[in-house]
Amino acid sequence: MAFARWDPIRDLLAIQQRLDPFAPSPGGWMPAVDLQETAEQYVLTAELPGLAREDVEIHFHDGRLTISGVRRDRGVACEQYHRVERGHGSFSRTFQLPVPVEADRLAADLRDGVLTVTCPKSREALVHRIEVM
Repeated sequence: MAFARWDPIRDLLAIQQRLDPFAPSPGGWMPAVDLQETAEQYVLTAELPGLAREDVEIHFHDGRLTISGVRRDRGVACEQYHRVERGHGSFSRTFQLPVPVEADRLAADLRDGVLTVTCPKSREALVHRIEVM
């Protein structure tokens, strides 16, 4: 009777996959995000390599922008892992925007693994500086 060679990394990954649904925080990975502000809008960019448009959801409610999604395990049968750095599983990131935005004008684009969400500021929120003479 032949036994498979013990691979502790494979066993740890299997345990992590079983525990991820019970973890209080999103499991697996967290995409890097930049949130920038211009005079007219907020621009959020997130690194989402390997995700398709149908893997990503964007919600805006009460001044909070939430991006969420899932990167599926593209597991390949192997005898031994030598390095595992690319996380997988679900993620969710929420950002409070400081001033009101026009929710009906939000736009999102996913290109080359980078999600870009533009959030135009509400006309009422735009502050015009008045120069004192």
